Amino acid sequence: MKVFAALSFFASGELAFAMSNCRCVYGETCWPSSSQFAQLESVLSQPLIYPRPTAAVCYPASNPSGNCSGLAATWTDGNWRSDQPGTMEAPNFETYTFKNGTISACYTNTTLDVPCGQGSVPVVGIDARGPADIQAAVQFAVKHDLRLVVKNTGHDYLGRSAARGAFVVWTHNMKNITYNATFVPQGAPSNETYDALTVEAGVQWHEAYAAINAQGRMMVGGISVGGSVGAAGGWVLGGGHSVLSPTYGLGVDNAIEMSVVLSTGEHLVVNSYQHPDLFWAMRGGGGGTYGILTSVTYRTYPSLPVQTAIFAANATNSAVLQNLFTELLHIHPALSDAGWAGYGGTSNSSLYFLCVKPNGTEAQANETFSPFLSFAQNLTAQGLTSQWYTLGYDSWYELYTLYFSGVGQVGGNIMLGSRLIPRETLDNQSGELSDILFPNGLTWNFVAGGEVSRISPDSAGVNPAWRKAIVHVTFGIDWPLGATSEEIDGLIEGLKAEEKALHDLTPESGAYFNEASLFEEDWQYTFFGTHYPRLKAIKDKYDPYRLFVVAEGVGSEEWDSELNCRTS
Repeated sequence: MKVFAALSFFASGELAFAMSNCRCVYGETCWPSSSQFAQLESVLSQPLIYPRPTAAVCYPASNPSGNCSGLAATWTDGNWRSDQPGTMEAPNFETYTFKNGTISACYTNTTLDVPCGQGSVPVVGIDARGPADIQAAVQFAVKHDLRLVVKNTGHDYLGRSAARGAFVVWTHNMKNITYNATFVPQGAPSNETYDALTVEAGVQWHEAYAAINAQGRMMVGGISVGGSVGAAGGWVLGGGHSVLSPTYGLGVDNAIEMSVVLSTGEHLVVNSYQHPDLFWAMRGGGGGTYGILTSVTYRTYPSLPVQTAIFAANATNSAVLQNLFTELLHIHPALSDAGWAGYGGTSNSSLYFLCVKPNGTEAQANETFSPFLSFAQNLTAQGLTSQWYTLGYDSWYELYTLYFSGVGQVGGNIMLGSRLIPRETLDNQSGELSDILFPNGLTWNFVAGGEVSRISPDSAGVNPAWRKAIVHVTFGIDWPLGATSEEIDGLIEGLKAEEKALHDLTPESGAYFNEASLFEEDWQYTFFGTHYPRLKAIKDKYDPYRLFVVAEGVGSEEWDSELNCRTS
């Protein structure tokens, strides 16, 4: 009955699509009345939500005791944070900085004497439980010209899950998972079948992995502590990398079918046979841009044993450690050719990595890494100490639950920069690359090469730079609670300088949209490469009301810095 009521309400002629130059935000006279919101709520499956910043419970006005001691146990838990409609995984994206430098935020340390402000957390929205809820919300937003954002888990280094004064569609509670060993995409020949898992918009990777492991299979997906990243949202829409990508491809290479709600209110199923242009764009062309994803169907693979290679080193002399890091960069192409992938990081006193090879062996690990281990051994006289392990696991899921379960990784103020490093740079300029990356520390994600590089750059909308890269490096800045806007701006200048140096070293490469910077000068090329014009044309075709606008997303150049008013 509610679905029928929603369609009747929005087909009643009241839906006058006002195309003003500026979106309506909370506090303006255009903001819908309480009775209008009540009418929307009457056709939804759940009551409206009114998100608050995470630390609002620390203030007596929100919590009579003014006690937020309970937050300490959950602050860095990505799954807990994703369960809160107003909570972002990086709390700096809950804040808002005014032009005069003052910051609107709620802080756990109330002794800072900062009043609790809404910041960039949307003020009202829907708790979507299915496509009909999303259709009603989208049409309401178009009718009232609202600034709309989409939030699933809040894992977003560009702040796309929040906007000051906005209306939010929260998809986190859409949790259906369906396994089908003979899945046929809509419109495909009946003999085109896939062993596939379909996940609704709110499913997180720990849930998807558990479901497919129960079938004796595995799949390409995101990796984070606790598995709190969404499996059918920004991860795949931005490209989606995995430690399994060098063996099986990126997330977009494994997506068979998607369903999406457009700004027109249509709910489409898209694949290689139905709306193939939109399917192409949504596989890597950026989240929050073309519509609201409601589900994704992924191909799956037989479960395999995996071999790990684990290394850690320390040195008091940073020059010695950088020498080792340079060698590690230089041997990456050989590691890629041998089928290894993994993650690692550096500081001025330590270096570590965990590498993985499906169906690998201990003998292969020792043979492949032997030159690097010999190089490290030769540095012991200069104060380097190191450890090396090779461990095998019966399945990818066993390794995943051992290394990536638990709590951590989120809850800090952070901004990232990143770069996709081409094979030729690692072959020929590892020293220059090391000089840029090592001084400030970094995380390297050995998640490209292999199968990623064998797939045509034009097969999906994802940045073509992925197809020439071997490593995705990230670096960043962080700051303590209560830092001033001037202090943060100073850190940002350092981030920009490192980005520019990497850009100048690898001018034809780019960056991974989901783990990147808000400050790229040529973001259209950096994030989307030569695909940008085609992506923009598809965006214009499927989002005629320009409802979906996110920071540095396709089409955002037509909007002001707040993404509220059109400038072209």
